[in-house]
Amino acid sequence: MEKSLTASKGKKTYRCLSCGATENMGRRRYCSMDCRQRLRLKLDMRTGLIQALNARFATFYFSDLTIMMDMLTYGSKEIYSFLYPRSPGKKPAEDFSNMADMLGNTWWAEKKRTQKRYLASQRVLDGAVRNQTPILSVRPILISLPAIRDTSLQHLDLKKADLMDPELKTLVRNAYRRQAKLCHPDVGGDAPTFMKIHEAYEDMIHWAENPTYVQRRGFPDKWLYDGNQNRWLQPIPIRVHRR
Repeated sequence: MEKSLTASKGKKTYRCLSCGATENMGRRRYCSMDCRQRLRLKLDMRTGLIQALNARFATFYFSDLTIMMDMLTYGSKEIYSFLYPRSPGKKPAEDFSNMADMLGNTWWAEKKRTQKRYLASQRVLDGAVRNQTPILSVRPILISLPAIRDTSLQHLDLKKADLMDPELKTLVRNAYRRQAKLCHPDVGGDAPTFMKIHEAYEDMIHWAENPTYVQRRGFPDKWLYDGNQNRWLQPIPIRVHRR
């Protein structure tokens, strides 16, 4: 499975969750928002096929050599895995489109031959690898994420892991002082930037005093298709608080 980060000489190397790129990633999850949107578009364009296969949940992920889509259909406890080799010079989004086109052509050919949608779907599923991994690898986990803006953390140079520190208010105040020394207009800083830092400080202090969470279903390193919504959901941020 393609992880968002890998170990390289003792250091963490982050990979784009949409294309796998590692250059100039820093701690980002995507090399660009355009890259993320291109993959989302390719996935969303094939929801008709996923629906036809009666998927309750599906996941999409990739390695350097293979793209993979695991599927759990309604009424089944068996996972169907579709594997497709990566093409030299192409991104996972393009390979997914090629795999989906191949599966779609198989479905339509069987539908035309039998005039039965369920037989067409079964023909496609018969071509999948029967995966013996636990259902939880496809059924999404419920994760509680802090209801705080990422920009507030970024402006104060804090990490999401800091939100669980029992001395969070002290961390926020110290971070604010550090940023103020760099960005306050009295020391040659930019006024609009300092205003954003001050707003982030107020936002973080408020959250520290009244922590709130939102719940999301998904995986940190795989795209999730939710049959109830008929849409693909991007990987969720690295979890901070899980229930």
